[in-house]
Amino acid sequence: MQMQATREFLSELKVLTSVHHWNLVHLIGYCVEGYLFLVYEYMENRNLSQHLHNSAKEPMPWSTRLQISLDVARGLEYIHDHSVPVYIHRDIKSENILLNENLTGKIADFGLTKLTDIASSTDDTDHVAGTFGYMPPENAYGHISRKIDVYAFGVVLYELISAKAAVIKIDKNEFKSLEIRTNESVDEYKSLVALFDEVIDEEGNPIEEGLRKLVDPRLGDNYSIDSIKKMTQLAKTCTNRDPKQRPRMRAVMVSLMKLNSSIDDRSMIVSEALSPTMEHDD
Repeated sequence: MQMQATREFLSELKVLTSVHHWNLVHLIGYCVEGYLFLVYEYMENRNLSQHLHNSAKEPMPWSTRLQISLDVARGLEYIHDHSVPVYIHRDIKSENILLNENLTGKIADFGLTKLTDIASSTDDTDHVAGTFGYMPPENAYGHISRKIDVYAFGVVLYELISAKAAVIKIDKNEFKSLEIRTNESVDEYKSLVALFDEVIDEEGNPIEEGLRKLVDPRLGDNYSIDSIKKMTQLAKTCTNRDPKQRPRMRAVMVSLMKLNSSIDDRSMIVSEALSPTMEHDD
């Protein structure tokens, strides 16, 4: 990182090196030699975005996607409620979710947005951090809260279901959407949130026929539509336009624990049904 390493900045880095959670990429240390070097634990399977958006990679099973969503929820819940100091990530996205050798999901760059602000010695609350497609409406007005991360996490849930990018370039004849104009041409884009909103009714219930069309086709039939529906409902709640209506990460984490548990129970039932019965002679 090419920035001035102030005393306040370095003291904050010392805090980050002492924060440990299984679902945060561990910052091992740092070095100041002209530049600021940050040293992290090595993550063998790179980032979630590469697995979801690279068609050459083996598709992730639905159960793995569910587990990764729970991993990230646990990491976020920790930095929101348990770390000292408490952090708001402000740039949750699939590229910042790294995967170790066992495909355990870990949040990367946690705390760095705050550090960058400290290093530049700015008190500007209008500073907009984040990535287009993952930012909630209130972010544009500088309203910073934990609910910014909740919204971005909801977008990641939609990514896990669909394997689509947070913002999609669309066929103009197929959709009516926001036009983004450049000097060269006019392209039309639709956010993943808007795409899912089209298959969710007023009560927040996904319409099954439309939802199936959004599920990552590489999954084939190897998923539970009930599980997909529940994750869609959770993502919808997380991406509510009103931040006060979004849940806290603790509630999101509990919902995902229940969802993972139901998948594990179903897998166990199927496994037992398929296993050969043992016969014993009298």
